[in-house]
Amino acid sequence: MIHSSFLAPRFEFRQQGLKSMLFFSRHKMVKSKKTPSCSAVIAAAGLSKRMGGGDKLFIEIHGVPVLAHTLAAFQTCAQIDEIIIITRVECMRRVGDICEQFGISKASKIIIGGPTRLLSVINGVFAAAENAELIAIHDGARPCIDQGVIRGVIEAAAKYHAAAPAIPINSTVKRVKDDFIKGTVDRDSLFEIQTPQIFETSLIKAALTNANNKSIDITDDCMAVELIGAPVRITGGSRRNIKLTTSEDLAIAEAILRGNMS
Repeated sequence: MIHSSFLAPRFEFRQQGLKSMLFFSRHKMVKSKKTPSCSAVIAAAGLSKRMGGGDKLFIEIHGVPVLAHTLAAFQTCAQIDEIIIITRVECMRRVGDICEQFGISKASKIIIGGPTRLLSVINGVFAAAENAELIAIHDGARPCIDQGVIRGVIEAAAKYHAAAPAIPINSTVKRVKDDFIKGTVDRDSLFEIQTPQIFETSLIKAALTNANNKSIDITDDCMAVELIGAPVRITGGSRRNIKLTTSEDLAIAEAILRGNMS
Protein backbone atom coordinates (compact mmCIF):
# COMPACT_ATOMS: atom_id res chain seq x y z
CA MET A 1 0.00 0.00 0.00
CA ILE A 2 1.37 3.38 -0.97
CA HIS A 3 2.23 5.66 1.91
CA SER A 4 -0.25 8.52 1.85
CA SER A 5 0.89 11.94 0.67
CA PHE A 6 0.41 15.05 2.74
CA LEU A 7 0.30 18.25 0.74
CA ALA A 8 1.13 21.65 2.13
CA PRO A 9 -1.15 24.46 0.97
CA ARG A 10 -0.07 25.95 -2.33
CA PHE A 11 2.11 28.97 -1.72
CA GLU A 12 1.37 32.32 -3.35
CA PHE A 13 4.64 33.90 -4.43
CA ARG A 14 5.03 37.64 -4.20
CA GLN A 15 7.40 39.59 -6.41
CA GLN A 16 10.91 38.48 -5.56
CA GLY A 17 13.12 40.91 -3.70
CA LEU A 18 16.48 42.41 -4.56
CA LYS A 19 18.44 39.56 -2.97
CA SER A 20 16.73 36.89 -5.05
CA MET A 21 17.06 38.95 -8.26
CA LEU A 22 20.79 39.26 -7.65
CA PHE A 23 20.91 35.52 -6.92
CA PHE A 24 19.19 34.61 -10.17
CA SER A 25 21.38 36.93 -12.21
CA ARG A 26 23.98 34.17 -11.83
CA HIS A 27 21.71 31.59 -13.46
CA LYS A 28 20.80 31.88 -17.13
CA MET A 29 17.63 30.34 -18.49
CA VAL A 30 18.47 28.26 -21.56
CA LYS A 31 15.75 27.65 -24.12
CA SER A 32 15.78 24.40 -26.06
CA LYS A 33 13.77 22.19 -28.33
CA LYS A 34 10.46 21.00 -26.96
CA THR A 35 10.90 18.13 -24.53
CA PRO A 36 8.37 16.08 -22.56
CA SER A 37 6.87 17.82 -19.53
CA CYS A 38 9.05 17.13 -16.50
CA SER A 39 8.36 17.51 -12.80
CA ALA A 40 11.31 17.72 -10.41
CA VAL A 41 11.02 16.04 -7.01
CA ILE A 42 13.60 17.37 -4.55
CA ALA A 43 14.35 15.02 -1.65
CA ALA A 44 14.98 17.28 1.35
CA ALA A 45 13.61 15.34 4.33
CA GLY A 46 16.83 13.84 5.70
CA LEU A 47 18.14 14.36 9.23
CA SER A 48 21.73 15.40 8.33
CA LYS A 49 23.09 12.99 10.97
CA ARG A 50 26.62 12.94 9.50
CA MET A 51 26.91 16.70 9.12
CA GLY A 52 27.73 17.22 12.78
CA GLY A 53 24.98 19.57 13.86
CA GLY A 54 22.13 21.42 12.19
CA ASP A 55 20.19 20.70 9.01
CA LYS A 56 22.67 20.92 6.13
CA LEU A 57 20.00 22.17 3.72
CA PHE A 58 19.64 25.42 5.66
CA ILE A 59 23.35 26.11 6.05
CA GLU A 60 24.24 29.21 4.05
CA ILE A 61 26.90 29.16 1.35
CA HIS A 62 27.76 32.66 0.13
CA GLY A 63 24.73 33.98 2.00
CA VAL A 64 22.28 31.57 0.36
CA PRO A 65 20.87 28.36 1.93
CA VAL A 66 22.05 25.09 0.38
CA LEU A 67 18.47 24.21 -0.54
CA ALA A 68 18.03 27.53 -2.39
CA HIS A 69 21.13 26.82 -4.50
CA THR A 70 19.67 23.43 -5.41
CA LEU A 71 16.21 24.75 -6.23
CA ALA A 72 17.61 27.57 -8.37
CA ALA A 73 19.15 25.12 -10.84
CA PHE A 74 15.73 23.59 -11.50
CA GLN A 75 13.87 26.91 -11.37
CA THR A 76 16.03 28.30 -14.18
CA CYS A 77 16.02 25.11 -16.29
CA ALA A 78 13.54 25.64 -19.12
CA GLN A 79 12.80 21.90 -19.36
CA ILE A 80 11.50 21.69 -15.78
CA ASP A 81 7.79 22.52 -15.43
CA GLU A 82 7.27 22.20 -11.69
CA ILE A 83 9.20 21.56 -8.51
CA ILE A 84 7.92 19.41 -5.63
CA ILE A 85 9.90 19.58 -2.39
CA ILE A 86 9.81 16.78 0.18
CA THR A 87 10.69 17.88 3.70
CA ARG A 88 10.02 17.21 7.37
CA VAL A 89 6.87 18.62 8.92
CA GLU A 90 8.79 20.98 11.18
CA CYS A 91 10.63 22.44 8.17
CA MET A 92 7.66 23.14 5.91
CA ARG A 93 7.32 26.81 6.77
CA ARG A 94 11.06 27.35 6.48
CA VAL A 95 11.13 25.73 3.05
CA GLY A 96 8.17 27.84 1.97
CA ASP A 97 9.99 30.97 3.10
CA ILE A 98 13.04 29.99 1.03
CA CYS A 99 10.87 29.47 -2.04
CA GLU A 100 9.31 32.89 -1.59
CA GLN A 101 12.53 34.74 -0.77
CA PHE A 102 14.47 33.30 -3.69
CA GLY A 103 11.71 33.36 -6.29
CA ILE A 104 11.22 29.60 -6.71
CA SER A 105 7.91 30.11 -8.50
CA LYS A 106 7.90 26.61 -10.01
CA ALA A 107 7.51 25.12 -6.53
CA SER A 108 3.94 23.80 -6.72
CA LYS A 109 3.86 21.64 -3.58
CA ILE A 110 5.77 21.08 -0.38
CA ILE A 111 5.29 17.47 0.78
CA ILE A 112 5.80 15.88 4.18
CA GLY A 113 8.29 13.04 3.87
CA GLY A 114 7.74 9.51 5.10
CA PRO A 115 9.75 7.49 7.65
CA THR A 116 12.13 6.26 4.92
CA ARG A 117 13.61 7.82 1.80
CA LEU A 118 11.60 5.40 -0.35
CA LEU A 119 8.31 6.48 1.19
CA SER A 120 9.31 10.13 1.00
CA VAL A 121 10.06 9.85 -2.71
CA ILE A 122 6.81 7.96 -3.28
CA ASN A 123 4.94 10.85 -1.69
CA GLY A 124 6.64 13.32 -4.00
CA VAL A 125 6.35 11.28 -7.20
CA PHE A 126 2.63 10.61 -6.74
CA ALA A 127 2.04 14.32 -6.08
CA ALA A 128 3.43 15.33 -9.50
CA ALA A 129 1.18 17.00 -12.03
CA GLU A 130 -1.08 14.61 -13.94
CA ASN A 131 0.41 15.69 -17.25
CA ALA A 132 4.03 15.06 -16.16
CA GLU A 133 5.64 12.72 -18.68
CA LEU A 134 8.98 12.58 -16.90
CA ILE A 135 9.88 12.85 -13.23
CA ALA A 136 13.32 13.98 -12.07
CA ILE A 137 14.36 12.96 -8.55
CA HIS A 138 17.22 14.98 -7.08
CA ASP A 139 18.99 15.18 -3.72
CA GLY A 140 18.38 18.52 -2.05
CA ALA A 141 21.95 18.26 -0.72
CA ARG A 142 23.47 18.49 -4.22
CA PRO A 143 23.57 22.30 -4.59
CA CYS A 144 26.29 22.36 -7.29
CA ILE A 145 24.21 20.66 -10.00
CA ASP A 146 24.37 22.55 -13.28
CA GLN A 147 21.79 22.82 -16.02
CA GLY A 148 23.96 21.06 -18.57
CA VAL A 149 23.81 17.87 -16.51
CA ILE A 150 20.05 18.26 -15.95
CA ARG A 151 19.36 18.77 -19.66
CA GLY A 152 21.51 15.79 -20.60
CA VAL A 153 19.58 13.46 -18.31
CA ILE A 154 16.21 14.80 -19.50
CA GLU A 155 17.15 14.19 -23.13
CA ALA A 156 18.30 10.64 -22.38
CA ALA A 157 15.20 9.85 -20.29
CA ALA A 158 12.94 11.11 -23.07
CA LYS A 159 14.60 8.62 -25.42
CA TYR A 160 15.37 5.66 -23.14
CA HIS A 161 12.64 6.03 -20.44
CA ALA A 162 15.17 6.05 -17.57
CA ALA A 163 18.47 7.87 -17.16
CA ALA A 164 20.94 9.05 -14.53
CA PRO A 165 24.18 11.05 -14.56
CA ALA A 166 27.33 9.11 -13.72
CA ILE A 167 31.07 9.57 -13.41
CA PRO A 168 33.68 6.81 -13.71
CA ILE A 169 35.42 5.69 -10.53
CA ASN A 170 39.09 6.64 -10.73
CA SER A 171 40.36 5.27 -7.44
CA THR A 172 41.51 1.71 -6.96
CA VAL A 173 38.71 -0.32 -5.32
CA LYS A 174 39.43 -3.29 -3.02
CA ARG A 175 37.30 -6.07 -1.58
CA VAL A 176 37.86 -6.20 2.17
CA LYS A 177 36.87 -8.73 4.84
CA ASP A 178 37.72 -8.51 8.54
CA ASP A 179 39.95 -5.50 7.81
CA PHE A 180 42.12 -7.37 5.31
CA ILE A 181 42.23 -6.86 1.54
CA LYS A 182 40.85 -9.87 -0.32
CA GLY A 183 41.19 -8.65 -3.87
CA THR A 184 41.10 -5.77 -6.34
CA VAL A 185 37.89 -4.89 -8.16
CA ASP A 186 38.04 -4.16 -11.88
CA ARG A 187 37.02 -0.51 -11.97
CA ASP A 188 36.60 -0.25 -15.77
CA SER A 189 32.86 -0.89 -15.47
CA LEU A 190 32.31 0.95 -12.17
CA PHE A 191 30.57 4.31 -12.08
CA GLU A 192 29.36 6.60 -9.31
CA ILE A 193 25.70 7.42 -9.93
CA GLN A 194 24.49 10.93 -9.15
CA THR A 195 21.18 12.76 -9.31
CA PRO A 196 18.92 13.94 -10.85
CA GLN A 197 17.71 10.50 -11.86
CA ILE A 198 14.92 10.92 -14.39
CA PHE A 199 12.25 8.44 -15.43
CA GLU A 200 9.14 8.10 -17.52
CA THR A 201 6.34 8.70 -15.02
CA SER A 202 4.49 5.40 -15.18
CA LEU A 203 7.80 3.51 -15.01
CA ILE A 204 9.02 5.13 -11.80
CA LYS A 205 5.60 4.87 -10.17
CA ALA A 206 5.50 1.14 -10.90
CA ALA A 207 9.10 0.64 -9.77
CA LEU A 208 8.70 2.48 -6.47
CA THR A 209 5.40 0.73 -5.76
CA ASN A 210 7.06 -2.64 -6.36
CA ALA A 211 9.95 -1.83 -4.02
CA ASN A 212 7.55 -0.61 -1.35
CA ASN A 213 5.26 -3.62 -1.62
CA LYS A 214 8.24 -5.96 -1.28
CA SER A 215 9.81 -3.90 1.54
CA ILE A 216 13.08 -3.64 -0.38
CA ASP A 217 15.58 -1.17 1.03
CA ILE A 218 16.72 0.68 -2.09
CA THR A 219 19.71 3.03 -2.00
CA ASP A 220 18.64 5.09 -5.00
CA ASP A 221 15.73 5.31 -7.42
CA CYS A 222 17.60 3.62 -10.26
CA MET A 223 17.72 0.52 -8.07
CA ALA A 224 13.92 0.43 -7.93
CA VAL A 225 13.80 0.51 -11.74
CA GLU A 226 16.51 -2.14 -12.01
CA LEU A 227 14.45 -4.45 -9.78
CA ILE A 228 11.64 -4.60 -12.33
CA GLY A 229 14.09 -5.33 -15.14
CA ALA A 230 14.05 -1.97 -16.90
CA PRO A 231 17.34 -0.59 -18.28
CA VAL A 232 18.71 2.76 -17.12
CA ARG A 233 20.82 4.87 -19.48
CA ILE A 234 23.78 6.73 -17.95
CA THR A 235 24.75 10.22 -19.06
CA GLY A 236 27.68 12.46 -18.34
CA GLY A 237 27.74 13.51 -14.72
CA SER A 238 30.06 16.05 -13.11
CA ARG A 239 32.65 15.78 -10.35
CA ARG A 240 31.35 19.16 -9.22
CA ASN A 241 27.92 17.64 -8.55
CA ILE A 242 28.86 16.56 -5.03
CA LYS A 243 26.44 15.50 -2.33
CA LEU A 244 26.91 17.28 0.99
CA THR A 245 27.31 14.59 3.64
CA THR A 246 29.95 15.77 6.10
CA SER A 247 31.16 19.19 7.19
CA GLU A 248 34.24 18.82 4.96
CA ASP A 249 31.97 18.80 1.90
CA LEU A 250 30.81 22.33 2.68
CA ALA A 251 34.23 23.81 1.91
CA ILE A 252 34.28 22.03 -1.45
CA ALA A 253 30.79 23.24 -2.32
CA GLU A 254 31.72 26.78 -1.30
CA ALA A 255 34.65 26.75 -3.73
CA ILE A 256 32.56 25.28 -6.55
CA LEU A 257 29.73 27.76 -6.10
CA ARG A 258 32.17 30.66 -5.84
CA GLY A 259 33.43 29.67 -9.28
CA ASN A 260 29.86 29.53 -10.60
CA MET A 261 29.24 33.07 -9.39
CA SER A 262 32.41 34.59 -10.83
